[in-house]
Amino acid sequence: MTPPEHRAEGAGPFTTRLAWHRAEGQTVVWESRPARKRGTLTVRGPGGTVAMSTSADAESLARLRKLNSIASGAFFLGGLLFALGAGVAQFGSGDPVESASIYFAGGLFFNLGGYTSLLQVLNAPRHSEGGGSLATTGWRWWGYEPMRLDWLSTFVLFTGTLVFGVNLLDSFLQGLTVQQINRLIWTPDVIGCVLFLISGHLAMAEICHRSRPCLHSRSLGWWVVAVNQFGSVLFMVSAVAAFTRPSTQSLVNTDIANWGTLCGALCFALGGVLQAFERP
Repeated sequence: MTPPEHRAEGAGPFTTRLAWHRAEGQTVVWESRPARKRGTLTVRGPGGTVAMSTSADAESLARLRKLNSIASGAFFLGGLLFALGAGVAQFGSGDPVESASIYFAGGLFFNLGGYTSLLQVLNAPRHSEGGGSLATTGWRWWGYEPMRLDWLSTFVLFTGTLVFGVNLLDSFLQGLTVQQINRLIWTPDVIGCVLFLISGHLAMAEICHRSRPCLHSRSLGWWVVAVNQFGSVLFMVSAVAAFTRPSTQSLVNTDIANWGTLCGALCFALGGVLQAFERP
């Protein structure tokens, strides 16, 4: 029997979609995000219509549901706490320790969400040669797979949450000079925002199967990525506005810093809600 032909698509050196053309006229399509989020392959008939969607085994699907619930819940709670911290900073008593404590609690949930997102990639069912059923891998707590776009995106995201943790811990320090504030608090904040933006761009490339952004308004995964990326942009705007001027020892714009954080955090909370429905 002649082996099926296959076609690969993706962004740059990364493969995000594979299509196997079988001799009987069917086409099996593997896409990176649906496979790792929902555990599905698509089988199309000779006319291109979807004949069926095949799923991974029950053990893999249960694993995907559990990891997705943890990740979506963590980003939802982390986003709400960050929004609350920004609200306290903008409208509260002005006690920096109070808002810093709320931010720190939110940061822990972001750490959890980032690491769980990485676990989703490491423990997702893998495609097999020839477009066969998705194969379950053994459980892994860590792995290094830089040539997978989904791994790279979630790894950068997780790293960004850890860098934010440095910023949040340093915000408890008292008696810092302006130079120390900008080096120990502001710089990690900006680096974390850059990593979030890079992660979001890679996630969009995974969905679009190309380096340029696309519009897939009927795709729930696209909305999850788009909402989170908009939140990352707002976080970056907030970070730029939070730079402390050495000449005046005041922020560039306190209102923009607080409102940018609040609105960006709400985007991540919304993204967490949407992600809860992107499951098997």
